[in-house]
Amino acid sequence: MAAMLANLVRPIKIKTPDSDFGRRKLSPTPSRTSIRCLASGKSGERSYTLTLLPGDGIGPEVVAVAKDVLSLTASLEGIKFHFKEMPMGGSALDAAGVPLPDETLDTAKGSDAVLLGAIGGFVLFIKYKWDKNEKHLKPETGLLQLRAGLGVYANLRPAVVLPQLVHASTLKKEVAEGVDLMVVRELTGGIYFGKPRGFGTNDNNEDIGFNTELYSASEIDRIARVAFEVARKRNGKLCSVDKANVLEASMLWRKRVTMLASEYPDVELSHMYVDNAAMQLIRDPKQFDTIVTNNIFGDILSDEASMLTGSIGMLPSASIGESGPGLFEPIHGSAPDIAGQDKANPLATVLSAAMLLKYGLGEESAAQRIEAAVIETLNRGFRTGDIFSSGTVLSESTFLLKLLTVYYKEILKSSRRGF
Repeated sequence: MAAMLANLVRPIKIKTPDSDFGRRKLSPTPSRTSIRCLASGKSGERSYTLTLLPGDGIGPEVVAVAKDVLSLTASLEGIKFHFKEMPMGGSALDAAGVPLPDETLDTAKGSDAVLLGAIGGFVLFIKYKWDKNEKHLKPETGLLQLRAGLGVYANLRPAVVLPQLVHASTLKKEVAEGVDLMVVRELTGGIYFGKPRGFGTNDNNEDIGFNTELYSASEIDRIARVAFEVARKRNGKLCSVDKANVLEASMLWRKRVTMLASEYPDVELSHMYVDNAAMQLIRDPKQFDTIVTNNIFGDILSDEASMLTGSIGMLPSASIGESGPGLFEPIHGSAPDIAGQDKANPLATVLSAAMLLKYGLGEESAAQRIEAAVIETLNRGFRTGDIFSSGTVLSESTFLLKLLTVYYKEILKSSRRGF
């Protein structure tokens, strides 16, 4: 399965001017790659059930754009989608009293792929709306439950600085230009799930809170194998990030990753402490190709890596497991301060939909055309506020949808004529 998952990171060269998402050359790509085993077994059938989880804040807006793009894809590519929109996060708390209703999880598990918007939010931009809820009744708990329920243990987050957006990065051009890395994050173990956890009192009768960073050898091995396969398909370099000078869980992590390295002689393995990795991502990000790390370190480092690109509004992600539907989502948050104002950048969610098509359903050509339409939109200079710069055109989210529709149709016609 790990070898199949590694297909996620094969860079795709889209045959339209200036439309490379990555800088590497392609190896031959299988005509059908699927995360969900059941989906790949539908002989000759191109009908899929997709669960949409809009969530909170800008989530419903960006998912609506992605849904329209998927619907356009279906009409032009001869695909049939059955969309099932379900509540999750804060919206589910308001509607059903829990962040992940059983019906939502059952629907997600029974679908071919899941597209998530964003969860959480604020009231009056000051107070977190559900902050006083008990932990099991907070939006973030629903996301953890969803990941565990789907069994998605590997989160892959690319961070690529596109030529069109190099000036959007807060780093100097010479530092940001050419950055193309992948963070492979373990998603269902570690301190977010480890037990014991909770609250108590110490010997001085003071209140304490405690969590447990816990990993088994098998949990480390399976994420490490995914990372080695990812690195093998990229530039053959893997950096494992831990805190093995202090934490026993990290000591085991380093031991297991090092042991597995002998099975991948074509991959150059290095190790780095997490504090140094956080610094090096800013100082010299091009030194990294593939990074593998645990849940909490990956949560932080992948967000840091995303900002190398200039905006988290551009980056998709995929969360995958041994079987069942994959979970595809933009890496940005719910951005409640701009919710409902048509200012949200929908491109990360649109690119997440492209990943869903390509890797969840095996619809390679349709996914590439969506990617090409995104690139063409950027080539023409259209930007939402988060990536706007002098000389470009400030655009609303719904206007970008219109542009994507036009460029998708143009690219489809070109591809059928032959590039």
